[in-house]
Amino acid sequence: MKKNTIFYVIVIFIILGGWGCSSKNHNFSGVVIKPNLLQQKWADAEIGVLIHFDMPVYYPEYNWRKWGNHPNASSFNPTELNTDQWIETASKLGAKYAVLVAKHGSGFCLWPTEAHGYSIKHSPWKNGNGDIVKDFVNSCKKNGIKPGIYASTTANGYLHVDNPGLVQEGAPVTQEEYNEIVKKQLTELWTNYGELFEIWFDGGVLSMERGGAEVLPLLKKLQPNAIAFQGPYGYPNLVRWVGNEEGVAPYPCWATADSTTSSDGIMAINGLNGDPFAPFWCPGESDFTLRWNKSFQGGWFWHVGQDSMIFSVDELIKKYETSVGRNTNMLLGIVIDKRGLVPDADVQRIKEFGDAIRAKYTNPIAETSGTGNEFVLNLSTPTTIDHLIIQEDISLGERVLKYRIQGEKDGSWINMCTGSCIGHKRIETFAPITLNQIRLIIGESKATPQIKSFRVFEAE
Repeated sequence: MKKNTIFYVIVIFIILGGWGCSSKNHNFSGVVIKPNLLQQKWADAEIGVLIHFDMPVYYPEYNWRKWGNHPNASSFNPTELNTDQWIETASKLGAKYAVLVAKHGSGFCLWPTEAHGYSIKHSPWKNGNGDIVKDFVNSCKKNGIKPGIYASTTANGYLHVDNPGLVQEGAPVTQEEYNEIVKKQLTELWTNYGELFEIWFDGGVLSMERGGAEVLPLLKKLQPNAIAFQGPYGYPNLVRWVGNEEGVAPYPCWATADSTTSSDGIMAINGLNGDPFAPFWCPGESDFTLRWNKSFQGGWFWHVGQDSMIFSVDELIKKYETSVGRNTNMLLGIVIDKRGLVPDADVQRIKEFGDAIRAKYTNPIAETSGTGNEFVLNLSTPTTIDHLIIQEDISLGERVLKYRIQGEKDGSWINMCTGSCIGHKRIETFAPITLNQIRLIIGESKATPQIKSFRVFEAE
């Protein structure tokens, strides 16, 4: 579904006065890289959804790389479309933001673009007078969800453009003409729908040096407060991919990084852990589908007869723990069916998933915070526990490098687990154990540890 560009590199521009810079030399210089306020708010959101709706829903046999074979715009007619239902479903999960795929690989646009003739404007839905992007943003605002837009520039079947944004031989447009179309469409999306919380550049952005469009100045001008996933070199509010589409961030997964890595989005890759001594704040976002990865289009698009191919609640909770619980945001893929609705089975499972997160992680039995290297939680009575949360105050940067968790049982302290990266949120799970006390000991740090929360939960 994504990240199928041949090459992309993400680096964050260092804002004067806002960030420091350190070398990769592990003889630490004393500089702690800090996020800007926008990146802090993005991390606090923790949970988002990514909504896909495109021609494969109506023509599952369609391959956008077979140039000139695109379905007619008249095929797209979601007679029951209701973006309120989409966003209400996201709310059941507990999502704080939603990203709509406004244009995927087909090139078909869910808004009435003036750049070319392959869009919702030329479909029978609302007699060509509809605008799904507008409806989506309005539904987000109504439900208190922050809106985002997937704005891929790297693929367009209608115009014969393949990753990483290169016009193919025999295409109906030249590379220069396509670049102007990219700029026009991004201008439409970034101007007509208000301020966006996150912008998705699926597969990155083809640089001007390699023949791509001039995207960076446009982004800085029109959406300076948006977080950009795989955005252009020099943009200050970037986030990175974690190397798979399974909701499994590598551990450790530091928010600071040197760059990202080339990948096609299908095979898991190593080396996306970040680096605690890297100079740029560029945290990870872990995307995954509600439906099995072996289902239609990797689970990103709806297909008839596959409602049973949905992950169990236990499997989804594990993905929450390996995404949010490993210092990244979680982005859940939601499909839209032919009616223009989230399928009933998906709505039910998403609600169950959200309920399970809240049941397991809302009510700690003990909690503390503060400054220092040791934090102790005294349990009122011997209690069986099996999971806990640690959070740093990331406004002051990621400071902790090594820690261990110990529990006091029958008057003796026993080692339970060890770790390195904490960052915005670290979830530790372990076999149930009955304890009187539990403590966090920080053995190595870049500066005085600032623990926002250390909290423990009773075993289910």
